[in-house]
Amino acid sequence: MRQSLPRVPKDRIAVVIGAKGATSRAIRKAAGCKEFNIDSDSGDIDVIWGDAGSYDPVKAMKLPDVVKAIGRGMAPDAAIRLLDDDHFFELVDLRDFVGKRSNQQRRVRARIIGREGKIRKLIENLTQTQISIYNSTVVLVGEEHGLYAARHAIEMLAGGSEHGSVLSYLERDRKRARIEDRSLDAFEEREDNRKESSGFDNLVPGLAEISQERRNRRMRASQVDPEDDDAVTAMMDLADDESIQWGEE
Repeated sequence: MRQSLPRVPKDRIAVVIGAKGATSRAIRKAAGCKEFNIDSDSGDIDVIWGDAGSYDPVKAMKLPDVVKAIGRGMAPDAAIRLLDDDHFFELVDLRDFVGKRSNQQRRVRARIIGREGKIRKLIENLTQTQISIYNSTVVLVGEEHGLYAARHAIEMLAGGSEHGSVLSYLERDRKRARIEDRSLDAFEEREDNRKESSGFDNLVPGLAEISQERRNRRMRASQVDPEDDDAVTAMMDLADDESIQWGEE
């Protein structure tokens, strides 16, 4: 099967190819395709896959995002991680916030990057994502939750929010995620303890089976048809460990 991928900007063609074709070979190997062909003049890319079942269809769906991320300034190693099941791709177009005015785009890019790249690095560290800024676009790669928080932070900055407000949002989001993770871990631990707990039934050999049999008899008794004489007689039969005590009130 032949698949066409997004065209790469001319100034990023060499990055996709890599030194002596190293990057294109790494992409082909990670994706599992038979051929990864890039036109070094136009930037057009097409991929040839094997027969159905010989490759991962999820990677085939994600491969265009890998090429798009590299074409938009992302380092190849970070972009190839998109082929992992838990990594995803987001693209924010700054033109949606400031239009086509190049001076406004530069202003927003500077706000996202920060002095000496400090703001971008803080966002990456707080969300565990990779961020690349290329012309009017911001590309983000990471796991689902962190990716959502990072995208929201970029959109806040592009919309005019102060750096302090954005970083406070990311700090709160990270604390909330930690609390949720701890709650989930505690719940799973309680479930495991419940399964592994050795109650009184387990201390006496055979007691658990007897208790279960009594529960089963009560269940059967509750389902007996009173018009069925044989079923009523069977229900009334006492087990070896059961007896009736008669007495006056």
